Amino acid sequence: MNIKILTPEFVIFEGEVKSVLLPGKSGEFHIMKDHAAIVTSLNSGKIKVFTDQIKEEYSQHFTRENEKESVFSFPMKSGVVEFSNNKGIILAE
Repeated sequence: MNIKILTPEFVIFEGEVKSVLLPGKSGEFHIMKDHAAIVTSLNSGKIKVFTDQIKEEYSQHFTRENEKESVFSFPMKSGVVEFSNNKGIILAE
């Protein structure tokens, strides 16, 4: 599935991922391939991207959470996610 993470200043990430873990208003939730369409607001916390690697141009924005599973995180204050047809856009602040 393809995810794009944007802030008002620049693109944080764009590429193929296995899944993404997001801080929702009612708690964390995981979006995986073939997830139902969703549009929802996000709380402060970490966006966790599960992918084999992050391109060098995006790597400065992420912290590697787990060497074994290739989990990368990005802190955010708030945001919105829209996901459908295995494509997602996350607007983060």
